[in-house]
Formats: sequence, C-alpha cells, structure tokens
Amino acid sequence: MSIQAPNKTIVTVGAAPASPYSHAVKSGGLIYLSGGLSQDASGNITPKGDIKGQTKGTIERMRTILTAAGSSLDQVVAVTIYLKSASDFAAMNEAYSGFWTKDPPTRTTVVADAVLPDALIEISMIAVPTGAERVVIHPSGWIKSPSPYSYAIRTGDTLFLSGLVSRNGRDNTVVAGDINVQTAAVLDNATELLKAVGMTLDNVVSSRIYLPDDASFQPMNAVYRKYFSAAPPARATVIAGLAGPQYAVEITLLASASAKRVVADGRPVNANLSAAIRAGDRVYVSGMLGNTPETKGDVGAQTRETLARIRAALTAAGCSPADVFDSVVYLTDMKNFAAMNAAYRPFFERDFPARATVQTGLVAAEGLVEIMVTAGCPAK
Repeated sequence: MSIQAPNKTIVTVGAAPASPYSHAVKSGGLIYLSGGLSQDASGNITPKGDIKGQTKGTIERMRTILTAAGSSLDQVVAVTIYLKSASDFAAMNEAYSGFWTKDPPTRTTVVADAVLPDALIEISMIAVPTGAERVVIHPSGWIKSPSPYSYAIRTGDTLFLSGLVSRNGRDNTVVAGDINVQTAAVLDNATELLKAVGMTLDNVVSSRIYLPDDASFQPMNAVYRKYFSAAPPARATVIAGLAGPQYAVEITLLASASAKRVVADGRPVNANLSAAIRAGDRVYVSGMLGNTPETKGDVGAQTRETLARIRAALTAAGCSPADVFDSVVYLTDMKNFAAMNAAYRPFFERDFPARATVQTGLVAAEGLVEIMVTAGCPAK
C-alpha cells in the first residue's frame, strides 16, 4: 500500500508498524527503507542465535518492501548494517553476498545493538526505482573490494560512498597508524572516489562518523577540519565498534553535484559541521542532541529538545517535519526506546519517515539520544 504525502510517498507492506516509522518512503527519486530485522508474523526474531539465517531473513523482508515500492535488490545503492557482534562479520558476509552476484550496493558495517535483544543484525537500505540510473564507481588502479560492496555508486546528481576505513584502495592493505593517520587515509580515499566522478570534498553534503573510542573524537576533528575547511557537511558522530579491531574510525559520506548551501539554524557556528546542508531539493540535517542542564537524565525531554533543534534547522531551510523522509536515532540505552518514541511521535504526527534505531555511545557525555534526518522540499 502506498500513501501520497507532501513531497513523499509512504510505502506499507501488511500492517503498519506500531512504532512511529514507515516501512519505506519514496522521495526525490530515492527509496528509503527503515532498519529491518528478521521477524516472523508475530514480530519475534527468527532464527534465534543464527546470524546467517537472520541476515537472509532480514534481506528477504526488505526485498518484499522494495517490490512494493517499485524497486528491487538490484536497484539498492546504499546499505547500512548494524551487527550485534563483530565476530559475526564473516558469517554475515557469506549470507549477504548471495543476494548480489555483481555490482553490490555501497555498504557501511558497524557494531551496534538493535531494539530487540535477540536481533543479531539490523539493516537499512536506500534504493532507486526499477529502471533508474545506478552507476558503480571504481577508481582506476583500485582492486575490487574483497567484501560484497561497491566503493561508490552514483545515481543522478547524488554519489553514495561506502563506509571507508584506513585501507589502501590499490592493494587493500591496512594503513596502520593512530587516529590522525587513519582519518587522513579515509579522507584521501574519499577524495579519489569523488574525483572519479568529477567531484571534490566540497560536494560532500552529509557525513556519518563511527569511532570505537570516544578519546579519538577531538584528534579526529583536528584532521577532519583540514579536509573540510569551509562549508563542512552535515554530520553525526557516534561511538560504535567496527568490523576489524585494527581500525580507529569509519566514515560514510554522501555527495551531490547540485548547488550546495549551508543552512544556519541560529546557533553558534561549529567548525566541524554545518547544522544543515541544502543540495537541490534535499536538506541534510546534522545529528542533533538535546542534552542541557534542564534535560539531564531525561530521555523524553532530550528527545523533545533534539527535535526542536531539528525543527529550527528545517525551518531555516524552508522545510517542515512533514518533509522528512529518513531518520536515524542513536540511543545510549534501549531501555529508553519507549520514552523516546513517545516524544518522537507527535513531532511528525503521521506519514512517518523511514527510521533506523540503534544503541550506540554518543560523544556528548550526558547525551541520551541523537537524531539525524534528511528532508525533501523544493527550494522556494
């Protein structure tokens, strides 16, 4: 079932979710699928304790949603995988690789807990409709990734990059070193990928950074600022494990060839990120937090304050909550899921965006929730 909403189409397969999210949302030529789990008709995780079975079950459910949305697995451009345990990475890869025999989507894989304790994996996806442009980008001289993902995929004016770690694209060797060395290696690789389609880091509109150690946050920032010295992209940075213990950072970037404009939300300028970036008809809002002295220890109050800040950024960009089509919620403790939902639901009222909700650490010591959204609204 599809429901037309302002600037987006809600896709529902079977019963609508009880929580405030949609199975999928179509907007601006892209299809956003919420974080999915391997569940039976009663909502229970199945098969328990089996990462291969859960990987297959999750992707099969998402295949059904993609079909209802007018797409398919072959049209997926970006995948984010949240694994409960890094030790499941190889087995997950084995099950995952069977769904894409060639030109797999870009992919980010990090370690984070899902809403249900028995879930070993949660997967979110972005796809294009059947027949739409989907071009795999592979820099000259780079070897094929040994894992089942493409380094970058372009559709229209948008370029999706896989989550990058400090490896050499030419021979896949690890670029060893501290957080400074690894951050530079990641962004140097991103520069090469962007160059392959005639873009630069100036075209990057959204960034998601995953750090296993919060002590790396400020050193990473110092290097990151050298690469984004002006008009930095919207950004979320969370504390999450990575697939390999040798890596100190993973960064996922999204770039656009459309004209890029920084959106100020009235707060002091942050040298590490922009509150929001508008590129064409899409608006990318940074991960927002609501931890203040007044909201300390109260996830409901922090969620409301976070969403108030998101509203300010959306308003400054000429959008509203109704225009949001994708959202990711980072919670420090899943015991706060219900309270977060109670505050999150009235912000959107209905026609909820696609959403992934996972448990990670936050770089703000007293932050309980961080939310990042993307919206689609024509420029006025």
